[in-house]
Amino acid sequence: MSEPETGRPEPGAARAAVERCLAQIERLDPSLKAMATTTAAGAREQADACDRAAAEGRWLGLLHGMPIALKDNIETAGVRTTSGAAYLADHIPNSDAPVVGRLKAQGAVLIGKANMQELAWGVVSTNPVFGQCRNPWNPERIPGGSSGGSGAAIAAGMAQATLGTDTGGSVRIPASMTGTAGLRPTHGRISIRGITPVSVAHDTVGPMAQSVADVARLFAALAAYDPLDPVSRDLPLENFLPRLEDGIEGVRIGLARNFFFEDVAGEVEAAVRAAAGVLESLGARLVDVTLAGAETAQRWTTIMAYADACAYHRERLDAGPGALSEAVYERMIMGRTFSAVDYAEAMRGREAWRRALAGVFESVDVLLSPTTPRPAPPIADDRSLHRATQDATRFTYGGALASIPGLSVPCGFSSDGLPIGMMLEGAWGAEPLLLRVGHAYQQATEWHLRRAPCLEEDGAGAT
Repeated sequence: MSEPETGRPEPGAARAAVERCLAQIERLDPSLKAMATTTAAGAREQADACDRAAAEGRWLGLLHGMPIALKDNIETAGVRTTSGAAYLADHIPNSDAPVVGRLKAQGAVLIGKANMQELAWGVVSTNPVFGQCRNPWNPERIPGGSSGGSGAAIAAGMAQATLGTDTGGSVRIPASMTGTAGLRPTHGRISIRGITPVSVAHDTVGPMAQSVADVARLFAALAAYDPLDPVSRDLPLENFLPRLEDGIEGVRIGLARNFFFEDVAGEVEAAVRAAAGVLESLGARLVDVTLAGAETAQRWTTIMAYADACAYHRERLDAGPGALSEAVYERMIMGRTFSAVDYAEAMRGREAWRRALAGVFESVDVLLSPTTPRPAPPIADDRSLHRATQDATRFTYGGALASIPGLSVPCGFSSDGLPIGMMLEGAWGAEPLLLRVGHAYQQATEWHLRRAPCLEEDGAGAT
């Protein structure tokens, strides 16, 4: 991996970036609860090491000095990793998940762990250990989930980038709702070893940041085959970062005639269609497509993910709701209503959906749709968990079912100031193309440069 064209990092820059993030955590996190654990002392030590290297003319890698927070279901040696579950409240792993090692190897500075939905089971991002994470754009709204803290931390200036996990939308949904960029990679492209699972058949790790360029750097650092991860895929990845600026002339972008623009808030549809117009003005070619089976993809994903979660948590479900919050217990145990026949039908449905998408990707390079049907909904009581999750995942479950990559990029705001995200999806292994399209869009627009009101209160900016 080559050094960025911007040159070597400046001495002192890493410590300054970390101090800005820590100041935002101290100021805003008591109310937003985006962070589960802050590792201030370790972050300062790592930042100082980055700055010493810079002073000596050494570059530590793609993420040199970048302050990063990790979703709290990613194991970190010596740092509490709760997955938002009461029974894991005091869990301190002995080793790092492989993705953590890869971040450190590229010079990242780990600033702490981000809050999340309990056991990554829903989009509200609340749990019995750290409480309700709030959206920096409006604290009365959810930040999306289950990686809600990962999105909120970026939007509130608490980290330059974060890692989330995405089973059926848990990176893309909070990215959309917090005005950040988030990538769900091709399933198996990044190791999921050392991460509390939901559904191994669908789970991924996904990078999040304000800019698609930073997401691209994170993806380049993380993508690798892990022979100890049974679902890891040995997919070739060229050095795509130098081509991020190549533009999108001739890229064929598909807009679905069916499903993906149905039952969508008018402001969301208008923002996404306007984004399509921007991409067309940059040289892309818009193509109308029909996605056969899109209407049933959410059902098939639901059956598989619920059944897998019930299998992993069977002992806690057998013990009753005591180990889990009532809302998560009641939603998860619904998976036991599905039969082996249901699971077999879901597998056949997944096969048909993948074949349908393979055919579509012969005529288009990228699919464009809203990430979520609506902006972030209000925080409500626990009974809203299932309803909110069903609605928010309507468009993201299909990509998860097919194992294809998807990138959410900010593309507008609602009349009441809430972010709107568009989703770019591509064929298996097409992350470099998605990142190039997303980067081109951000170079031509300024939606990602807007800052949440909580940052404007004292003139604070992002890292």
